[in-house]
Amino acid sequence: MEAEDNLKISLIQSNLFWEDKRTNLTQFTNRLADLAHQTDIIILPEMFATGFTMNSSKLAENMDGITVTWMKEIAFYTNAAVCGTAIISENNNFYNRFVFIEPNGKIQFYNKAHLFRMGDENKNFTAGNERIVIEYKGWKIAPFVCYDLRFPVWLKRTPNFDYDLIINVASWPEKRILHWQVLNQARAIENQCYVAAVNRVGEDGNQHIYNGQSVLYNPQGKLLNELTHEEYESTFTIQLPELKTYRKAFPVWMDDDNFSLKK
Repeated sequence: MEAEDNLKISLIQSNLFWEDKRTNLTQFTNRLADLAHQTDIIILPEMFATGFTMNSSKLAENMDGITVTWMKEIAFYTNAAVCGTAIISENNNFYNRFVFIEPNGKIQFYNKAHLFRMGDENKNFTAGNERIVIEYKGWKIAPFVCYDLRFPVWLKRTPNFDYDLIINVASWPEKRILHWQVLNQARAIENQCYVAAVNRVGEDGNQHIYNGQSVLYNPQGKLLNELTHEEYESTFTIQLPELKTYRKAFPVWMDDDNFSLKK
């Protein structure tokens, strides 16, 4: 088995300090120190530097701002890709942007496409309209953000949108946590892929409660990690040959429906 057949991914489930970038980045700096040269991808929650706030005009930064600069430094120090979302200002728009930074400084990003209207995200952010596939260490990775999870057509793996791993980062409240667990598992099963989904814990500035339950599913929908409602960092190894063998033995994709996607 080649080294790139295995991928070590680290789930970082954390409480967040409300709208306090420097304190959040400091806590993550301390927590990630032990992961240097121990993992391939570090996954942080949605809006990990601010919490899930709608105060976009105050907290937005550009791609040279404090959050992305910090991500570059951590990626270089740990020799691992680092990902999570940040509030980014670009062309007079505010995006809830998933940023993926490799140790060599290469940046790829995805703008959250489905904005959570029940929390007025659609009034304070601009929706993205393009999916991407990140190729990293021989793996094809599809990034999504929180509410995207509820839209299976947007996440659907097709010949033109092929991937091995979904990474979903979220601020998903405790009162709907059953949906979180079921939908992440369903996305793994229907797309025959790994799903790594990181949620936060604690209470935010709007008194919403989060209980984590970050999950890692294999292509058959088996849960690979233990669920917890506390802060933790856990690293797991996923295997590309296992995925390819399963898809070959159970080729559901051969009977897929044809459709076109408009966003």
